[in-house]
Amino acid sequence: MEFLSAVASAISKGPSFPYFFGDRVDVEQSIWTLNNGTKREDGSKCSIFSFDVTANKSRLPLARNAVRKLRTLRHPGVIKVLDTVETDTYIYIATERLTPLGWHVRRRSMAEETVKWGLYNVAKTLKFINDEGSSVHGCIRTSSIFTSESGEWKLAGFDVLSSMKEEDAIIYTYGSLVPDSGRYAPPEISKSGWEIIKSNPVSAVDAYSFGILIYEAFNGSFAGTDQLLQTKSIPLNMHQTYKRLLNANPKARLSIGHYLEQGQRSGGFFETPLIRLAEGIESIGLKNETEREDLLTQLDAVSDDFPEEFFKMKVLPELLKSVEFGGGGPKVFSVVMRISAKLSDEEYDAQITPVVVRLFTSPDRAIRVCLLDNLPLMIDHLSKKIVNDKIFPQLVTGFTDLAPVVREQTVKAVLTIIGKLSDRTINGELLRYLAKSANDEQPGIRTNTTICLGKIARYLGNNTRGKVLSAAFARSLRDPFVHARNAALMALAATSDVFTEEECANKMLPTICPSLVDKEKIVRDQANKTLDIYLQRIRKYGQTLPDSVLPPPTASEGINVAVPRMGTPQNDTSWAGWAISSFTNKIASAKGDMQASTNDKASRPAEPQRSLSVPSSVNGKLPQTSSGTASPLQRQALAAPSATNSLNNVPATNTSLLDVEDEDFDASWGDNPDSEDAWDDPSENPFSRSQPKPKPSTNTASKAPSNLTDTGEPDFAGWLNAQAAAKSKAKTSLPKGLTKPATGRPAAV
Repeated sequence: MEFLSAVASAISKGPSFPYFFGDRVDVEQSIWTLNNGTKREDGSKCSIFSFDVTANKSRLPLARNAVRKLRTLRHPGVIKVLDTVETDTYIYIATERLTPLGWHVRRRSMAEETVKWGLYNVAKTLKFINDEGSSVHGCIRTSSIFTSESGEWKLAGFDVLSSMKEEDAIIYTYGSLVPDSGRYAPPEISKSGWEIIKSNPVSAVDAYSFGILIYEAFNGSFAGTDQLLQTKSIPLNMHQTYKRLLNANPKARLSIGHYLEQGQRSGGFFETPLIRLAEGIESIGLKNETEREDLLTQLDAVSDDFPEEFFKMKVLPELLKSVEFGGGGPKVFSVVMRISAKLSDEEYDAQITPVVVRLFTSPDRAIRVCLLDNLPLMIDHLSKKIVNDKIFPQLVTGFTDLAPVVREQTVKAVLTIIGKLSDRTINGELLRYLAKSANDEQPGIRTNTTICLGKIARYLGNNTRGKVLSAAFARSLRDPFVHARNAALMALAATSDVFTEEECANKMLPTICPSLVDKEKIVRDQANKTLDIYLQRIRKYGQTLPDSVLPPPTASEGINVAVPRMGTPQNDTSWAGWAISSFTNKIASAKGDMQASTNDKASRPAEPQRSLSVPSSVNGKLPQTSSGTASPLQRQALAAPSATNSLNNVPATNTSLLDVEDEDFDASWGDNPDSEDAWDDPSENPFSRSQPKPKPSTNTASKAPSNLTDTGEPDFAGWLNAQAAAKSKAKTSLPKGLTKPATGRPAAV
């Protein structure tokens, strides 16, 4: 806290420094203090090196030399400087976000291939300084090397970096002020001082220090020169060059440039897939297809050895540029998806999402299919707004594409994005496109559309779900493609719970039943399974329904409660018991006298009287039976009217005939002219509707004999015989409705 307060005080007195100081980072063997920081303008991450002028006045020339060299030296292997500020009390250097290499070295957390890659980067930077810059770094050690956010090793520690072209180079005077300079100094410096550099090769000092760096990187620490002969932890193929770097004779010492050449030879220690990939990734957009394929193959081989940060910050941006602008194609995009799986949501939104949105607008079919294939890997990182507003409007163009593979992949992609779509989009635009896909010319697409509808059923609106699914599945059940029919049945089985019980009974069962006799066994088997599911649900629901919804009649309501008659089946569930019960109920509800139809008499020959004909009433009195009394059933039978009297034959003056009783039973039985059992004469149908009560007849001349048994019950056997005779005669008569109307006057009754 005291340090930060002092920094804040110094900033307030000096020029403005557009960065915030964060946590302090421990750095060994350095004149600088390192803090994490953020830029005031946009909050981007950075690191801040601070030098306290008051506390380290003797080393102020080193700090000023470092600032000057960092401003003028530009190389990919050197830390990137963002800004510098120098005051009377402090010197600040803002750089990219860095991490001391010593953290990783002490924990020995890096793989051997990663260490080689890091040494390779440092060697290239030193070669540039020694050869192109004719300079000596003079402070090569782990404390002078940092790792960037991309995992690359970056060189710093330019406190005594000097050009050998300068007569008063700072390294000659202040080289010994570098912390721990004696431990890392080569033998000639320890013996003769820093002035000896002038008489030796420019790279001699840095070559020896680079040899110590190799030992420290593979062993985790360095205590003194007596440890340098222990090569157990150093890779075997590096032993020879390592020893040449540590040669006591500076003139015979291997230079950094020659060291790189030795490592890059065929089979050399720098000939690794990781280093080849790092070298080739930046130019992937310029490579031909064969070279690009080789590079991607290498990337797959070293994905576990690469630092994760390097994938995110270095490889991924280059691959994205290759996909979008360099013709990288689907294979490069697949690699992008594997790398992006390690990104956080913030990193994904910043790097991947914008590229994905732009790629969906591309007309390249190969890119579109690749995007659809990898959509499951992306969907969790995409917001609902992005999917609805940016991706879905482009995705639906695949439903109508000319290439079947694009249409099919688009249908499959619906299952992936359905959870991110709004209800309005699902029940509107999406269903319209799926309706088109359900009628696609490709049977596989029709089948997949049916499967898709079954899986997204629960996302559909409650008001449209039943109509949409029932219509879609019914169409698929008529599809000539066997797998489309089978898919429809499986979808029906999977979505049985989205329909109401009434829909299951009224719509679904009639739709499923024709598949029970399908020509393909696979369809028949699935139809039976699906039918069982629906039947079980309907039966279970039926058990919860009441026996009847009609209110029970009560005596208090003035309703005559019918008492069961002796001999009438009450609980018999057989067909006969039901038929007789209905027949007797029909007779009990009949009213009035039976009367022959005038039209029938005029147009048809005389027929023998039916066995159920009864005498007409005379003066409103019923005829007496042989016993002198009439049973209730007998009185009901004698009062039944003729069924042939229709409203068209009723005289206009007889207004009492409008009293008609409604009954639908005959709508399903006996009035079909095409049926063999159709009734030619409605008066012969005992299940026909009851007719209004006609005006009582005064003609007593015509009386039909009673056709009752001795016990007063109707003679059913006789009635059945009469019906059989009528049916045999009806075959020669004209169909109902085609009889000629009577031309003469109606016969007198």
